Amino acid sequence: MSGQALQYAIGVDLGGTKIELGIVDQTGNILLHQRLDTHVKEGSAAVEAQILESIRYLQQQIDVPIRGVGIGVAGQIDPETGEVLFAPNLKWQNVPLQARMAIALDLPVRVVNDVRAITWGEWLYGAGQGCKDLICIFIGTGIGGGVVSGGRLLTGSSNTLGEIGHMTVDFHGPRCTCGNHGCLEVYAAGWGIAARARDVIEPNGKKNGNRLLLELAGQQMENMTAKIVVQAYRQGDPLAQQILEQAKNALISGVVSIINGFNPQRIILGGGFIDGMPELVEEVNQGVRALALKAATQKLEIVKAKLAKEAGIVGAAAVIFNLLSEQGEKI
Repeated sequence: MSGQALQYAIGVDLGGTKIELGIVDQTGNILLHQRLDTHVKEGSAAVEAQILESIRYLQQQIDVPIRGVGIGVAGQIDPETGEVLFAPNLKWQNVPLQARMAIALDLPVRVVNDVRAITWGEWLYGAGQGCKDLICIFIGTGIGGGVVSGGRLLTGSSNTLGEIGHMTVDFHGPRCTCGNHGCLEVYAAGWGIAARARDVIEPNGKKNGNRLLLELAGQQMENMTAKIVVQAYRQGDPLAQQILEQAKNALISGVVSIINGFNPQRIILGGGFIDGMPELVEEVNQGVRALALKAATQKLEIVKAKLAKEAGIVGAAAVIFNLLSEQGEKI
């Protein structure tokens, strides 16, 4: 960037369990970042206060001109107003997040779906660089996706494109947070994996090999998480192996449908679940190539996300840099 001053934005990754945010320059470098637990039970106002306090803290630590704030939210967003229409893992409906934050900060604010923000980050700065046809699938508390086709990030007619977690993989399956049955999230998202463990353990208590999962959860089933299931899996627990095998098969099934339908050149897998089980990338790759249409896999690459835990922060900031670019500003 010789001869041209760097631009800076704040990226916020707002999820159902954590908030991560940081100051980012337009080369994708994070100058400073912070992480905190999301106070979901206290309501949207409390979460907004958390974000504002953290943004102001970051601004106090590094004196650079902030051009705007991008916020990626795990939910459905109104493309015109930035209102959070529905965010099941946050338990939000019709929250005018963008308007409130813009007033409080006196800065341009853009609220987008969190995985769409992550897709921006991976496409511009990570595993998607140089690719014009890709799909990002991020598996954390929930599952979301972003689609780049012909060098354009797609949004859909009502801005909901990428709700990959709510693809039906088993219409006889358990009920999802969205109200449907058998969604991909039910089997392969963090909340779904934890729910599957609780469902199997609850009728039998400590019988039938459930001891390890219960011990790792402190004998309290409400403490069960996907991380605990992965930990038990690593220790050879057969129940955890069964749950994660089911998660892998559901993920393969979903990815096969996506590949057959969209014919991307690259699938990028990321999120906390993939970080905890990176071997899944190759296992999904093998499963997909065995089941997907051969013509659709000729040029296909299935790779792990490069930006890891920083993808949401970088991607949300990239939304602001893209906004400045659309407005004709040099960045």
